[in-house]
Amino acid sequence: MPGALDGIRILDLTSVLMGPSATQMLAEMGAEVIKIEAQGGDTTRGIGPGRTPSMGSNFLNMNRGKRSVALDLKRASGIRVVEHMVAWCDVFIHNIRPQAAARLGLSDAHLRPLKPSLIYCALTGYGSGGPYAGQAAYDDLIQGQGGIAGLFQRGEGPPRYVPTPVADRVAGLNAVVAVTSSLLYRERTGQGQYVEVPMFESVAHMVLSDHTYGRTHQPPLGPAGYDRVLSAARRPYATSDGWLCVLIYQDRHWQRFFALVDRPDMAADPRFATMRSRNAHIDELYAWVAQVLQTRSTQEWIDCLRQQDIPAGPLHTLESLLEDEHLHQSGFFTEIDHPSEGRLRSMRLPMTWSVSTPDAPRPAPNLGEHGPEVLRELGFEESEITALVAEGTLRVPTASPGRS
Repeated sequence: MPGALDGIRILDLTSVLMGPSATQMLAEMGAEVIKIEAQGGDTTRGIGPGRTPSMGSNFLNMNRGKRSVALDLKRASGIRVVEHMVAWCDVFIHNIRPQAAARLGLSDAHLRPLKPSLIYCALTGYGSGGPYAGQAAYDDLIQGQGGIAGLFQRGEGPPRYVPTPVADRVAGLNAVVAVTSSLLYRERTGQGQYVEVPMFESVAHMVLSDHTYGRTHQPPLGPAGYDRVLSAARRPYATSDGWLCVLIYQDRHWQRFFALVDRPDMAADPRFATMRSRNAHIDELYAWVAQVLQTRSTQEWIDCLRQQDIPAGPLHTLESLLEDEHLHQSGFFTEIDHPSEGRLRSMRLPMTWSVSTPDAPRPAPNLGEHGPEVLRELGFEESEITALVAEGTLRVPTASPGRS
């Protein structure tokens, strides 16, 4: 089955994680994604274990569904190839800094005349309207500037980064939304457009949507920061034999939990009777819950809490998450045979469609694997392709894919 974005062709000049995570999702929704790489390849080709040097695990997990064309964009001939591709594609997406994109001749102003209906998506560190525009940005930096790292100071001590690149992921998801909504707008109006997705603003929006809190109102009705979420006691709980994740949240959850542990009197306590009063006393309440949960095993708590429809589950490690029975039975994991990398564990998109479920995507490409075939589709003659290879503009594998 072709997928919801079948027939959409995307020219992808993104690298590392923010952009590639977006374009992989678009590819897995059925779009054709052509990944333009530098001669040395995307940085993530060297991250994580791999059977060949340029096919690290992180690259394999971020670049399914794409074709790779390796071009030297410092050469005028490389830019000319990109210009041909732009006129052929529906979407142009990059995470090149705006100044560098302009120097290369890859700005929206330069490319728009080649295809007026183009969706041009620029992934940036910071929005173009502020003083940070054009500065370099990576996930750790944006976690700090965007307020994530500092949230830890509110509860448990020094600031720290979330140990997964959440800033890249949030911006990547916003890019998917920006591209697909722009495509819908073009379908309705015929108009292409320029859309900018800055990482800093993406993270600030996510953080402040919860934590503006009392400062939502002008003048403020209280400090910034959502009490319950910031509580140092909000964490997995120790049980008699391990750890438990549980969220006792709504009034009915608390009433059932108080009854379950033979403390129905607490439901009438003014400190714990309503959502607002519980938030005001959340550290005290969560500390009490932590003591109670140490009295039974993890599985005992899961069984009795789920009987009361109180959300609860085990604390997974990375290893146990890979073995989770729900993920396996729901078809989340698959195994594929990569032409050069052998048998690989893969994951499907975390959504399903009743009609437009796409076929399994092609495996992540070897560096420059599809350059000649893409140029042939563009109408380049074999002599032109040979000349681009000879002058060093187009890199092609010198041996079997992935073994060069």
